[in-house]
Amino acid sequence: MNKIIIKIVLITIILVVFSCSISSNDKDHLVFRYNEHKNISSLDPAFAKDNADIWVINQLYNGLVEMDKDLNIIPSVAKSWSISEDGKTYTFNLKTNIKFHEHELLNNRKVIAKDFSYSFDRILDKKLASPGAWVLDNVKKYEAVNDSLFKIQLKEPFNAFLGILSMKYCSVVPKEIVEHYGNDFRKNPVGTGPFKFKRWEENIKLVLRKNVHYFEKDETGNSLPYLEAVAITFIPEKQSEFLEFVQSNLDFISGLDDSYKDEILNTNGTLSNKYYKNINVVKAPYLNTEYLGFYNESTNSAVKSKLIRKAINHGFDRDKMIKFLRNGIGVNANSGFIPDGLPGYSKKAYYKYNPELAKKLVVEYIKTSGDQNPTLRLTTTSNYLVFCEFIQKEIEKIGINIVVDVIPPSSLKEAKANGKLDFFRASWVADYPDAQNYLSLYYTKNFAPLGPNYTHFSNEIYDKLYEKSLGETKQKEKEILYKKMDSIIMEESTIVPLFYDEVIRFSHKNIFNLGVNPINILDLRKVTKN
Repeated sequence: MNKIIIKIVLITIILVVFSCSISSNDKDHLVFRYNEHKNISSLDPAFAKDNADIWVINQLYNGLVEMDKDLNIIPSVAKSWSISEDGKTYTFNLKTNIKFHEHELLNNRKVIAKDFSYSFDRILDKKLASPGAWVLDNVKKYEAVNDSLFKIQLKEPFNAFLGILSMKYCSVVPKEIVEHYGNDFRKNPVGTGPFKFKRWEENIKLVLRKNVHYFEKDETGNSLPYLEAVAITFIPEKQSEFLEFVQSNLDFISGLDDSYKDEILNTNGTLSNKYYKNINVVKAPYLNTEYLGFYNESTNSAVKSKLIRKAINHGFDRDKMIKFLRNGIGVNANSGFIPDGLPGYSKKAYYKYNPELAKKLVVEYIKTSGDQNPTLRLTTTSNYLVFCEFIQKEIEKIGINIVVDVIPPSSLKEAKANGKLDFFRASWVADYPDAQNYLSLYYTKNFAPLGPNYTHFSNEIYDKLYEKSLGETKQKEKEILYKKMDSIIMEESTIVPLFYDEVIRFSHKNIFNLGVNPINILDLRKVTKN
């Protein structure tokens, strides 16, 4: 046996033994199992940066507010809130019946406003170095007025602030537990969520159990969650994960991988006949734009040329790419950087597939620049190589040479942030449900590495519109500003939008109420398993 097969066998044995250990009293049908191939680095919400961590942290913690499946902000620990007329002061009334998970140091302690003050202090603590510290950049001060009243004052009005507060960074944690465990709080979490921590063997399995004291109930008054436990494994290979799912060792898988996409889906995005009777598939718009970015401070004349950038945007068929490389999952992104589903999204098609126009733009570039062989180096990761090679072959037909480099994700992230790449593949998943989150990538003051402006795009008109949008409270006026900014990005062709992603989830027929949402968060509160 090779090492991969040995590992799969060991994990399968663990799954069987593990199933026995948590299926007492015939409750095995109440155990929800999924795999996290990217692994989990921390169960501390202060480090809830990646989806792998966010999914499990969402089961363990609550914040003041949360988002529903339609991206509306709804109460969580806060039962209500008010916003001052100037848009700077937010006052939250907290529910008084919420308890932290059972722990010998807490004695069934309830959550109070000071817990949020502590949790926010912790996010801002430079010694902790939380990647979520930025969420409070616009906060001037916050205070616990009393046990059930928490007040936040902003430096400037910001209409997307409630959306930011819904991020898992802003979850409430108990001071006693954090100080008791110190750095080991990452693997000894205590929150208020529907599930509580049971056991974690890193790289092998993670177990959560039902929080019987969870404060939420369903529409008919039944306590949530319905499930008894959540079991997470860490098989790194997506194909092996798929095999475990097919064999019913996992209850669902998320996303589409090259290793099994043609096995399970037709090119139009429907289930293949082989799995139609046994598996459910749900999909929905995902607030994620996949794109190629140009570095505006490049010394490569082709990269700096708007003619070449426009030619690339016109030079390949996005619909064909989505159909054959993603089996129909995704939407043509020629309408801008803001994805469908957010206010500010435009239905205008900026870059339709037009190879003849693309060739004319290349000829014009060669004529004006004297560069007879326009060449760009496109850097990507192995997961997206097939897309970049497709674009490479199509763009060659219009007279542009693209050299594709493949590097590890960590190297791409570092090089992109430090301006070392002329042309790179990237994606942007919404941190909160407002187009401002996307448009912040092209604001001059957000130049990487200190901010998310990886292209180093700079435009005075754009910056003024962006700054105006931050304080705009009228929804229609805000949308007009967003569309203007998005049109500037597209007109300057500082990026090549590829597709707006879609969330896709496969589950067995005995799983109900799993649902799907535009930010692809996993919510197991109302999931049932027969």
